Amino acid sequence: MIKFIDNFLNRTTMYRVVLYYLMALWLIALIFSFFHFLPYSSIAMIISLIILLAVSYATNYIFSFIFKVPANVESIYISVFILALIITPAVISSEYIFLGWAGILAMASKYIFAIKHKHIFNPVAFSVAVTAFFINQTASWWVGTFALTPFVLLGGLMIIRKIKRKDLALSFFITALFTILAFTFFAGGNMLNTLSEALFFSPLLFFTFIMITEPLTTPPSKVLRIFYGVLVGFLFAPQVHFGTFYLTPELALLFGNVFSYLVSPKKRLTLKLKQAVQIASDAAEFIFSSDSPLNFKPGQYLEWTLGHEKSDSRGNRRYFTIASSPTEKDLRLGVKFYPEGSSFKKALLDMKEGDTVIASQLAGDFVLPRNREKKLVFIAGGIGITPFRSMIKYLIDMKQRRDVVLIYANKRKIDVAYKDLLNSASRILGMKIIHVITDQKNMSMQPALRTGRVDERVILEEIKDWKERTFYISGPPSMVENTEKVIKNLGLGRSQIKTDFFPGFA
Repeated sequence: MIKFIDNFLNRTTMYRVVLYYLMALWLIALIFSFFHFLPYSSIAMIISLIILLAVSYATNYIFSFIFKVPANVESIYISVFILALIITPAVISSEYIFLGWAGILAMASKYIFAIKHKHIFNPVAFSVAVTAFFINQTASWWVGTFALTPFVLLGGLMIIRKIKRKDLALSFFITALFTILAFTFFAGGNMLNTLSEALFFSPLLFFTFIMITEPLTTPPSKVLRIFYGVLVGFLFAPQVHFGTFYLTPELALLFGNVFSYLVSPKKRLTLKLKQAVQIASDAAEFIFSSDSPLNFKPGQYLEWTLGHEKSDSRGNRRYFTIASSPTEKDLRLGVKFYPEGSSFKKALLDMKEGDTVIASQLAGDFVLPRNREKKLVFIAGGIGITPFRSMIKYLIDMKQRRDVVLIYANKRKIDVAYKDLLNSASRILGMKIIHVITDQKNMSMQPALRTGRVDERVILEEIKDWKERTFYISGPPSMVENTEKVIKNLGLGRSQIKTDFFPGFA
């Protein structure tokens, strides 16, 4: 079962995992309401969802047309299902109007309340906060009920596993729970009742897994994400107030969004394709010119949006590492292609010179350490070489010599990408490069080439001072996980291991 879940997560984009989770949660709630496990009418739930879908889809289509940007269909559906799970199902006309305004405001916030095309606020939180102030109707957060808690928890843990944001989720959850219990303790309240209420009869878990982790309004680095989680967690506690003004969950998140916006990169780039070149048997590099320069660190990634017709279930957005160095004028994207590839990759492959793609949400901690004396090992699997391509090109251009060993694993020799750059790194930087070929049929007696997999034997034989080094690992999720286990089995601690954020292939 765990293997099946891992395969599903690895082959499904982050947005689709979230969408499927929300759809499943709503369907479970619908079944529970039918059998009266929840105090809501099944008909009311269905009508509410239809209203939200119709209004949100129409509003997003209009704004997408006006602002001439690709519409992200998954984003519409995700917002709709969140609204359907936090706004009490409507039964009278005034509640239908509230639903309509909630859908309109959620979609509008993505276009109007954005600076340089970057979101400031979580769309759902913004919409229910505005309706609370202007029409005195807001979210009840009814998803935080005892009946739904097991499903919120199980699906939520799956999402955290997919998006690799345990740091953010834990910092928020622990801070919120601690703050709630601390207020109860000093007020002389019943701690056990408060704990039960927070876990089983409040939106705390749903907020932890869905609301706080929304990627477009999340800070770009681990330290900032933890601070963001602590800030929103403290404000989330219902006892927190400023005079007579008490915060709601959505207001807590909006205050956190302002902090996130201030500390996050603001760029949203329109990139024009200049050239596409084959860099390996099943991989290509796409070279783009940008409408404005991008300040980034080697190894960071962007969210790439490519609008195309007949988008499949994996959508029109992906996270890819920037393959170029900050020293290069153009932005490069290295992509591996599969026989049964996604519509996104097929559209990417069909791009002509001058066609555009949108790039935004610069983030990532998989970067070179500030200490240039630190000894490093880069371990790449397949197209996982892209962040190292960025780092190596940067070191060459900056004439910066570091003690780096690169272990590069591929199935066949013809799958090796960026051969010329790697040769330059060996020649100019003195970088030791070990190629590992996993296909046993490709036997070779070349001294810098091994067969098999990256295991303890490879590390022990090739890197004599491995105990002194920090290991960077990038590649397919299974390869990263297995290699991390190998290194841990050698006795190295977590502080000596850095893994790339690689949210699945498609």
